[in-house]
Amino acid sequence: MSEDSLPITTRWLLDSAGDVGRSAISSVYMLTSPRTQSKGTAFLLNTGVVISNWHVIEDATTDDLFGISSDGTQIHFDEIVIDRNRDLAVLKPQSALTGGLSIRSENDIPVGTQVTTWGYPLGYNGPAPLLSVGYLSGFSDSPPYEETASIVKHLVVNSAFNPGNSGGPLMVSGENQVIGVVVSKHAPLTQFVASAINALSQSRSGVVFNYRDQSGNAQSMVEAQVVAEVLKYFRSLTQVMIGEAIASSELISFLDNEGIPYQV
Repeated sequence: MSEDSLPITTRWLLDSAGDVGRSAISSVYMLTSPRTQSKGTAFLLNTGVVISNWHVIEDATTDDLFGISSDGTQIHFDEIVIDRNRDLAVLKPQSALTGGLSIRSENDIPVGTQVTTWGYPLGYNGPAPLLSVGYLSGFSDSPPYEETASIVKHLVVNSAFNPGNSGGPLMVSGENQVIGVVVSKHAPLTQFVASAINALSQSRSGVVFNYRDQSGNAQSMVEAQVVAEVLKYFRSLTQVMIGEAIASSELISFLDNEGIPYQV
C-alpha cells in the first residue's frame, strides 16, 4: 500500500516516528473479536507469527478473530496456540506477513531503563497505535494458572498501561526488539471490595435489564450485575502508573516448547 493511500493519522504518525518507530508501528495490530466483544493489541515477530495475550483472545476462534494494521488492513488467522499459565498466545496468519520485531533477552537491561509500547488503549480504535513510555521499575512473579504450573516472570514498569494495551510489545526506547509482552496494570482493590464486586457479578435475582450487545444479540442481566459492570468499568479507567509485562524469556520458552521459531 502506498503512503498516499494510508489513513491520514497513520501518515502523520509515520512522519514523526523515525525509522525505528516506523518499524514498530507497522508491526503492531489491534486485535478484536466482535463475538466475544474483546479488544487488545498484538504484534508481529520477524519469524512471521503474531503474539498477544491469552486473555485478549480467550473464547475467540479463528472464525471471529482478526487483526487490523496501522494501514487499516484486516489480518485473519489459521491457527491459535495458547499458554494459559504464561497468558500468551501465538496467532498464525492466513497470509505471510513481512517485517516484524525481534526478541531480546530482558536479563541484561538495568532497572531505570526507559521502555515503550505501542497499542490500542481504552476506547481508542486506531487505525494507528498509540505510544506509551515508562521506566523498568523491577520484577514480579505471577502466580501460576494451575497448581502444577511454574511461576511466571513479569517486568514491572512505571507507565500508564490501560485495558487494550494488553498483548503489546514492550521495548527499550529507541529499539524495536521485544523485551516483554504487556499484560496488566495495577489498580488496587481491597479484598472486601473485590469480594463485593464478585458477589454482585454472581447475583441472579432482582430487576432484569434487557439489551443488545455490539453484535446485536439479545442479552440480559439483573440490576446487581449492572452495578458490578459499572464498577469494573470505572476501575479500568483508574490511572495507576504501574503496569506489568511478561518477560521475553517466558515468551521464548513458550515458543520453544511449541516448536515455533523465535528468531530468523
